[in-house]
Amino acid sequence: MSLTVENLTKIYGRQRAVDSISFSVKPGEILGFLGPNGAGKSTTMKIAACYLPPTEGTVEVQGYNVVDKPMAVRKNIGYLPEHNPLYLDLYVHEYLRFIGRLHGLRGKKLRSRVNEMVDLTGLVREQHKKIGALSKGYRQRVGLAQALIHNPSVLILDEPTTGLDPNQIVEIRRLIKDISQEKTVILSTHIMQEVQALCDRVVIINQGLLVADDTVDSLTAKAGGTPVLKVTLSGEIDERKLMQLPGVNRVEALEGQDYRLHTEQESETRKAVVALAAAEGWDVESLSKEQASLESVFQQLTQS
Repeated sequence: MSLTVENLTKIYGRQRAVDSISFSVKPGEILGFLGPNGAGKSTTMKIAACYLPPTEGTVEVQGYNVVDKPMAVRKNIGYLPEHNPLYLDLYVHEYLRFIGRLHGLRGKKLRSRVNEMVDLTGLVREQHKKIGALSKGYRQRVGLAQALIHNPSVLILDEPTTGLDPNQIVEIRRLIKDISQEKTVILSTHIMQEVQALCDRVVIINQGLLVADDTVDSLTAKAGGTPVLKVTLSGEIDERKLMQLPGVNRVEALEGQDYRLHTEQESETRKAVVALAAAEGWDVESLSKEQASLESVFQQLTQS
């Protein structure tokens, strides 16, 4: 395994920020590491990157323990924190050479590696600009370049697309996908579409506890629970009458006149919706079964 977390616990005073969690990540895998704010995601990632010591348990990167072999771990891990710490007065090339030297690169190897990272992360046109003159998207690219410059086997990305516009998000997403061909990637984000587009597997933690570890498809299938019918109606809708339909245990009012009907009797509820609409003079514009989304699964697992 590229990264293994076993019974990891981190305590701050009386607070258990991370509470005995365990998971592992295989080589070449993109893992979505999810949780609400304050769940313990960033703490876990900082421990894996040797920024924080664990209170209990172990984290190993490429077989090296973060406590016993921190320098070996740092050689094998690239880390892009949520708040990308860049030296804004340095030029892109200058900054990457500085980071490369911190990792022990020198001479021809350093120059070659900087050029590779500039090319890989799409910074060719911006490489001779000061970082402070770059857009948010290009600053994220510089952050990725510094995380990759020493050619680590594991890449940890904490909210890498925060604050980016849709075009920049697509570009960074494509870059992460390309990088994952040769590296293990751990990606923390609140954007569920990003997880579904990129990740092979998902780990979800809530209040420091691990609440899920599975593929996106398996999670959504398992969390299907009661069937959900989405119906679009027109007319003077009385939600109380929808709630009285056979099998319905919850009605969600969405935008406009869209509703979600959570039902124990899907086929009976379908027929009843059509019959009720005819009796009330409503038009049924659409009626379909809705698959559980990763977002709805996340909400189910992390609601306190």
